[in-house]
Amino acid sequence: MDENTLNNETPETNQTDQYKIGYADVAVIMDFAIRVKAELQKVIIGMDDTIDMLIVGLLTNGHVLLEGVPGIAKTLLVKLLANVLDIEYKRIQFTPDLMPSDVVGTTIYNMQTSNFYFRKGPVFSNIILADEINRAPAKTQAALFEVMEERQVTVDGETHKMQYPLFVIATQNPIEQEGTFRLPEAQLDRFLFRLKVGYPKLEEENLILSRFKSDFFNNLESTVNKIFGAEDLLRCCNVAEKAFISDELLNYISLIVHNTRSNSNLFLGASPRASIGIMRASKVLAAIRGRDFVTPDDIQKVAFPVLNHRIILTPEREIEGIDAYDIINDIIQKIEVPR
Repeated sequence: MDENTLNNETPETNQTDQYKIGYADVAVIMDFAIRVKAELQKVIIGMDDTIDMLIVGLLTNGHVLLEGVPGIAKTLLVKLLANVLDIEYKRIQFTPDLMPSDVVGTTIYNMQTSNFYFRKGPVFSNIILADEINRAPAKTQAALFEVMEERQVTVDGETHKMQYPLFVIATQNPIEQEGTFRLPEAQLDRFLFRLKVGYPKLEEENLILSRFKSDFFNNLESTVNKIFGAEDLLRCCNVAEKAFISDELLNYISLIVHNTRSNSNLFLGASPRASIGIMRASKVLAAIRGRDFVTPDDIQKVAFPVLNHRIILTPEREIEGIDAYDIINDIIQKIEVPR
């Protein structure tokens, strides 16, 4: 594949071929998801839904925010996903003193040549882990805005394009608030999903202890093999976007999102970017599940991770202890499912 193709902001689509996919095409994505999960599960125990949604986010050309307490393998999961894919991976540890130039890069003066040159920052990669993103101040968080949306960086008036794929995965701890800077709604909206990662179940905890009882030096991580590259991702992405979704299901998505804007329990509803996110994610999920068409179940499955960080509850509902899941679930239950 030539460099121009990989430098595109999003994979190109031949609109005349839309919806012309079959089982053989879907099997490519199924095989991709199965093999990626198999490699990750050599080390990771549980987290099946999280892994599925990460794969959906990757093939949707979106970004993902992982939220959970420390020590539940959020960073390890991202690192292993990068190990499975033969693409470049960078980790950025967000701290209160991190500057925007530390993320996107800076212009340096070369005394030998008497010229300025641009030194790329760690964001010039394919998979970027923004670890503990809420530790950095707003100015540094905002450095990711243009990268995540336009797939480019502008420094000193010069624009630098990012290569495909560009998959930003950020982590944050929802419990500890001291020394953190809350992500503004505008930046949260850039993430396709916010995935809440919880503690493992008792059986899973026992399996974790059993698996790592003789692995003091984390040698298990080296058993994860690189099996896919950028071309494989591009092929899967092009197939998934051609999955069929009926007009009735498009209207179903619109009704769900529109209801968040007129719901008396919500202070802020979801944006049109949420509608597009649900549509794209449901297409990929359908393909992963072995279908070339979207069903209401696909839409309902992705609705919560797409919407939960894009809505704000009224103060009264927060005091009552109601959370975003309750509201979204109530909206889905009230809307008639297309047949």
